[in-house]
Amino acid sequence: MVIPFVLLISSCEKDVLNQLPVERTQLSDIFNPKDKEGTLIDEYLSGIYSQLPKGFNRISNNLLDAGADDALSADISITAVDKFKTGQWGPSNLPENPWTANYSAIRRVNVLLANIGSSGIPGVKKDALINQSRALRAIFYFELLKRWSGVPLIGDKVFALDDNMNLPRNTWAECVNYILSECNDLKDKLPATLTTGDLGRMSKGVVMALKARLLLYNASPLYNPTNDPEKWNTAAKAADELIKLNTYSLESNLGTMFTTRNNKEFILAYQQADNTSIESLNEPPGFRRAGLGITNPTQDLVDAFPMKNGKGINEAGSGYIDSDPYKNRDNRFYLTIFHNGFSWLGTTIETFTGGKNNTKPGIGTGTKTGYYMRKFMTTSGSDAAFSNATHNFPIFRYAEVLLNYAEAENEFLGAPDASVYKAVNDIRTRAGITTTIASGSLSKEQMRLLIRNERRVELAFEEHRFWDIRRWKIASDVLNGNLRGMKITQNPDKTFSYDPTVTVQQVTFDAAKMYLYPVPYSELQKSSSLTQNPGWN
Repeated sequence: MVIPFVLLISSCEKDVLNQLPVERTQLSDIFNPKDKEGTLIDEYLSGIYSQLPKGFNRISNNLLDAGADDALSADISITAVDKFKTGQWGPSNLPENPWTANYSAIRRVNVLLANIGSSGIPGVKKDALINQSRALRAIFYFELLKRWSGVPLIGDKVFALDDNMNLPRNTWAECVNYILSECNDLKDKLPATLTTGDLGRMSKGVVMALKARLLLYNASPLYNPTNDPEKWNTAAKAADELIKLNTYSLESNLGTMFTTRNNKEFILAYQQADNTSIESLNEPPGFRRAGLGITNPTQDLVDAFPMKNGKGINEAGSGYIDSDPYKNRDNRFYLTIFHNGFSWLGTTIETFTGGKNNTKPGIGTGTKTGYYMRKFMTTSGSDAAFSNATHNFPIFRYAEVLLNYAEAENEFLGAPDASVYKAVNDIRTRAGITTTIASGSLSKEQMRLLIRNERRVELAFEEHRFWDIRRWKIASDVLNGNLRGMKITQNPDKTFSYDPTVTVQQVTFDAAKMYLYPVPYSELQKSSSLTQNPGWN
């Protein structure tokens, strides 16, 4: 039996098993044929789990989304993540560089696969750990693939110091086929459901969700330049297969979902101890508990949230009022964005010029855009003190699967069918939107825009927008020019004037090279067989 993952969570605010004594233990001790319980093997595997994507404020305390068009860092200086939008990045200066970390995790998987056969644990448990490890490895390869396209595939090989590691890159298609084959083989070898003690472990749903996302990327314009419809069809079928498992569903309460460890929507989340990190880093400054207000959503993101009646703010009949821009918006808006007039813990947020939550821009002193990120935060605690809460980053959740299906099926068909409308309407209804979109009312192109917007608002700050604008090949459109914020002025009569046209950041994106990461210079130095991505030489 695997040691319950949640029991391995420490009470302090750090990632699960980030440092393990087992890493400094001899392999012969970890995989000891006399050890029938496999305690050290469990710890070793948990260390591999700790290398899953952690999300949240992981890039010098900033979200990856601050490297796209949805947010800015409040820092007064150019942060690492800002460089994705200012063109100040390259092979020797990557704002994030998980190349080594992912290959390290892959190697740890391969070490386990090579040695677990000599351990003394029962065969059933041995098979379970092997299958979990292979599923983890597939995720690590996908993390490499979406950044660099084709990367070296090393199979089950564990390299020794004197081995030739001068490996060439495999193609995108070869990498896709490898991950796909692993997902297909593991699907029925992993448990369909998990006990509470095994939350965060690999399951059938995880590899099916990975397969659906992988195939969606594979069908997208960046990787499918000829727009082969069969790639969209395959992606839609993969997502639909997961939907039809009926294992997962939308949580009715979107507000508490992200602070609940065990819920029916999360397929896989990064498990960590209850903490206050999200609040400490992102809550508006001005409270006695001194939130840093690091993540400042853009006006571009704010404008993407529809009205409660489902219409975009610029649509006829939406009811949007320039002088009261935050009234009657989609419920997700209030669960994602701190705005002027927002009530938080009994206090009214002031982001107007001179307001108590907005002074000079910079960490701890104000917002550049007129907004702060609200998503993921617990409402427990007080103005003076945080209460520890669950903050498990969603790696895969059911809402994404529905949107994956809707996008792929819409692209495959000549016009959206009833299943596409249902997937989108289910998401919007859960968000409190009061009207449904009638079947047959939208063209394929209109539905495409709607689905893309739904992904933006539903999955905001979950590390999707950054990759979506790349796989859709629209980054050169949305990251060239200016990102906007809201300037709010308090009038003498205590009313407010709103100017949503203020430039808060000038951005640039070179389409000739920036759709893919450059292979790190340090890796090119190690292997003469590695080739650089186009435009980065």
